[in-house]
Amino acid sequence: MPIDYPAVLNLKTEAAPYSWTDREVMLYALGIGMGSDPLNKEELQFVNEAFASSRPLKVVPTFASVCVWGARPGFIDVNRVMLVDGGRDATFHKPIPSMASVTADAYVRGVYDKGKDKGAIVLSETIVRDGGNEAIVTLLTSTFARGDGGFGGPSAGLAEQHRVPHRAPDKTVDIPTRPDQALIYRLSGDRNPLHSDPEFAHRAGFPRPILHGMCTYGLTCRAVLQTYADYDPSAFRRHRVRFSAPVFPGDIVTINLWKDGNSISFEAHVRERQVIVAKNGQTVLG
Repeated sequence: MPIDYPAVLNLKTEAAPYSWTDREVMLYALGIGMGSDPLNKEELQFVNEAFASSRPLKVVPTFASVCVWGARPGFIDVNRVMLVDGGRDATFHKPIPSMASVTADAYVRGVYDKGKDKGAIVLSETIVRDGGNEAIVTLLTSTFARGDGGFGGPSAGLAEQHRVPHRAPDKTVDIPTRPDQALIYRLSGDRNPLHSDPEFAHRAGFPRPILHGMCTYGLTCRAVLQTYADYDPSAFRRHRVRFSAPVFPGDIVTINLWKDGNSISFEAHVRERQVIVAKNGQTVLG
């Protein structure tokens, strides 16, 4: 059935309970490739809580994208085989704790019709609140429903994307992914078989399983952490990006970064395939 517009705009869920421990925090960091060098002291702080000298476990800011995995405004009838992540925009109100009990409010913020055979874009917002009802992070999620265009909704109204500078990048980071990266990352919540089942990936139009867009999101966060944030998660105020092409497990992701004051622009490529996989990226540091 087509997307039920405008009724879909009324979907919402409020105060849904969630929790996590340091186990989920470390598993997420491993899922985005941190700790591949077990002697890298900077990355070890994100994947290891057991030190000879006491040091607190650090939380990767983009853990926000999975900390309340499954939080959504309600059921939207779309073709799940053709569904992919379009982008993510996280605004951080305070540092994410390494363990917490929280609540999540989720709303539909817009649904946009790209046209029949061109798909639809669903925007949803999730606010994660701590036990004192204070916001920890606000997540704006863009989902590209490739098989659900032509439902009669608006085609205009999407916010303008961040533009990266036209000059040469100030820094470039190469981050390799493992052939089994998606199989590890999926344990943080996203069990979509598009990322693990070759037959399902073929049905969705891909030659093999693709890496989660949210894993690519984490890779871009790693790039900023190690270049301009001095591995300090509390420095992040915002982290946003739009996904433009799939990453395949085993790809080397090259991330170009531009620094303008407290704004870090970035774009991610896979050189071997000459494709841009993430566009319009921006981190705001405080």
